Amino acid sequence: MLQANEIQQRFTQIQQSIQAAEQACRSGDAPDEIRNVIEKLSQQSQQVQSVVKGSDQQQMVQAIDNLESIGDEAKRVSRSLPTMPAELETAVTRVHAELSDLKHQLH
Repeated sequence: MLQANEIQQRFTQIQQSIQAAEQACRSGDAPDEIRNVIEKLSQQSQQVQSVVKGSDQQQMVQAIDNLESIGDEAKRVSRSLPTMPAELETAVTRVHAELSDLKHQLH
């Protein structure tokens, strides 16, 4: 199991990846479907931030699991769209991979 400070560091990296996805949405011609999921991911990550800074490991795991499910949704949406800016697709893939990796290390 990861230590709390390791989880916090990994979560900071994930937030940076989410911000990169948001930036890619703004700078590209992103379809509304993916834009909405990225926005939901960003909002949820802000809520998770306070949990990750706490000391309750069980709450951290649950919060990361919930965030990872939104990452799954983002990946599904990005794959289902006929047109997807390459930069955005790369950002979504990165966010999903980082969330998935952290989730698996927590279980």
